[in-house]
Amino acid sequence: MGSLNLLRVVTIPLLLGSLLGSTAFAQSPTYGVGRTPTAEEIRRMDISIGPTGEELPPGRGSAKEGAQVYAQKGCVGCHGAAGIGGLAPILQSKQGADVPVWKKERILPLRAPHATIVWDFINRGMPLGLEGTLTPNEVYSLTAYLLFINKVIPEDQVLDKQSLPKVKMPIGDEYGKPHQFKLNAPRLEGYPY
Repeated sequence: MGSLNLLRVVTIPLLLGSLLGSTAFAQSPTYGVGRTPTAEEIRRMDISIGPTGEELPPGRGSAKEGAQVYAQKGCVGCHGAAGIGGLAPILQSKQGADVPVWKKERILPLRAPHATIVWDFINRGMPLGLEGTLTPNEVYSLTAYLLFINKVIPEDQVLDKQSLPKVKMPIGDEYGKPHQFKLNAPRLEGYPY
């Protein structure tokens, strides 16, 4: 019984010491893991596109070109013809123009507050499994196609670095509009979740 108590007296402080000591060691400036990234590495990782579009690359695309890219890149396989009917999320609303945006399906080209968000999502996340392989012209074209099939832009409008940020999105000023919070108040009208 005495040796068991001695074991506890020695083991517990050793465990506590190693746990506390490893935390302090990991926070020291000389723990030897990693390095500071170079300016070029940071530039390559900084691929965010803001609402003003100043980070957009050169390129251009129209809805007609986007329809061809949509077929060539196999978008139909996941999203269905014209953005409806596939296993992936639909890209075109099934509801009429008289239905408010918040009561329509969750469709990026309708719910995004800025057209640059649609471009950025396609550029980073499509096609599934081959993300980042589309050229800027293909991304502009697909963005134009999705905005066209959702009646945001006309079919002949060409999107580029200058025109894309100027597209007026259907959500308008209602995106992220703060409401008056009151304790036990019902959810916002039209809030689907």
